Amino acid sequence: MPNDGSLPPPVVFTIFALVVMRLKHFNIDLGAQIFLACSDSSRLRILNLILTNGEMCITDLEHILEFTQTKTSRHLLYLKNSGILTSRKINQWVFYQLKEEVLDITRQIFQFLSRDPILQKDQQVFQTLYSNRELSLNKLQIKPTSTP
Repeated sequence: MPNDGSLPPPVVFTIFALVVMRLKHFNIDLGAQIFLACSDSSRLRILNLILTNGEMCITDLEHILEFTQTKTSRHLLYLKNSGILTSRKINQWVFYQLKEEVLDITRQIFQFLSRDPILQKDQQVFQTLYSNRELSLNKLQIKPTSTP
């Protein structure tokens, strides 16, 4: 086993196989949709919050981002129609999450954007509102992916 910190060949192959298995339904059209979705800063902010916290509902996104309901809905619909988001309904709330097949590429995109001050501020607002129990996640006792 090499001492240079690199992974041994079987581990590298296993990681590669897992990525390929996860991306087997990934194609150029979905890739184009993801890049088009990332061409708008409002959609980037929404995607970052959903990626970081697991799932979000429209009212929480409006509150955190200070968007109107119309603007938030329009961007969520775009992301859902693009094949990037999926949703589930709990009582009167609809929660949006990233589809499994786009998680890897979305994570990679946001690795490059992780130090953006606007995205960091959005996450700080989320954490403050969550700790103050002001979000729908609190009312439904759903734990976010990132623990505030």
